[in-house]
Amino acid sequence: MVGPGAPVVGLLDIAGIRRSASELRAAFEEFAAPGTPVLHAFAVKASSLVPVLRLLAQEGLGCEVASPGELALARAAGVPAARTVLDSPAKTPAELREALALGIAVNADNPEELARIDELMASAPTTAPVGLRVNPQIGGGTIGAMSTATDTSKFGVALRDEGARDWVVRSCLERPWLTRLHAHVGSQGMPLELMAEGVRSLFGLAEEINEKAGRRQIDTLDIGGGLPVNFASDTVSPTFREYAGALHSAVPGLFSGRYGLVTEFGRSLLAKHGTVVARVEYAKSAGGRPIAVTHAGAQVATRTVFVPDAWPIRVAAYDARGYPKTGASVSQDIAGPCCFAGDLVAENRLLPRLESGDHAALLDTGAYYFSTHFAYNSLPRPGIYGYAADPDGTVRFATVRTPQTLEELTTESGAAHADALHGLGQRGAD
Repeated sequence: MVGPGAPVVGLLDIAGIRRSASELRAAFEEFAAPGTPVLHAFAVKASSLVPVLRLLAQEGLGCEVASPGELALARAAGVPAARTVLDSPAKTPAELREALALGIAVNADNPEELARIDELMASAPTTAPVGLRVNPQIGGGTIGAMSTATDTSKFGVALRDEGARDWVVRSCLERPWLTRLHAHVGSQGMPLELMAEGVRSLFGLAEEINEKAGRRQIDTLDIGGGLPVNFASDTVSPTFREYAGALHSAVPGLFSGRYGLVTEFGRSLLAKHGTVVARVEYAKSAGGRPIAVTHAGAQVATRTVFVPDAWPIRVAAYDARGYPKTGASVSQDIAGPCCFAGDLVAENRLLPRLESGDHAALLDTGAYYFSTHFAYNSLPRPGIYGYAADPDGTVRFATVRTPQTLEELTTESGAAHADALHGLGQRGAD
């Protein structure tokens, strides 16, 4: 697959994805009371690929979407509205109207959005589940930009701000159709104990609302996702079972059956099951350090390139035939094709020395990497392929996304309007 015409590809381990989906379902089934409704809604942003969403739907998962585009992808994958959740801090009236009309669960992010939903409900009542997102303000993890439950996070109603909790309780009591609460406090760099503390806060709020309502008004808790991924080795840590166990210990009532549950995992389902493979175009050196110039850089590993300390990934070395590279390891840089000096996916990394024609494999890149392309230098999006081994050991491949052609790229960049700016800003003719 990797060759002169396709110097970089994304590979997905389909058996691994199926296994992770099964482990997620089993983890919650182990702790939840029989009959507890649980929807595992995959965070589409982690892998915005229709075949992947279809595969996960076949494995019993739904979709969490945060834009019109992600909703379109989920619908194209055949995910039912009843198994779709819309989250976003910036939903337009049109997005809200469409979601409510389709019966998609909507989590309102703030008081202004809730007021918009009031108006829509008055003009066109719906049976779509509606929830309110809150921020328990429990603090952040080791990656500030990924921490969604800090004091000043842009997401949800800040629950510890003055008067906020009372407003949330009152807003629910005034709206019998507001039956869900949502909090997403986890992400990369967040310890399980802090994630569980956020869910405990959400559970306590639901209990308070139901007690004051004198009935079971809040019937579903959307506890978000964000389970961290171990990028340092092949070990899966933490596991879904460890997380469910931590929740069971910290919030025993969560699995009692009194509440339906929604999760929104993304990275933790796919990261370990994807690999970016890129050809080494040139091998050179600078300042005495070897540099392997490959075709995988910021366009497929954006976070790693721009925030390498927070998002380091493992790199494996393979020869031109695809076999593991042997020989003594040397410190070298693994560079990408983008035209800026910092386009490095690994710096001063010990690996068998890569040479022209070899391949660099970026491991644990099944989520957010090749599926969330950064169009720097107008580099085309790479092809993505799923693979699985048959019982006889034969490995079969299937196309997930075809490589973007240069014609498609130029069309996307306005080629049909090449002359649109002609004459604008010019003085009138003599």
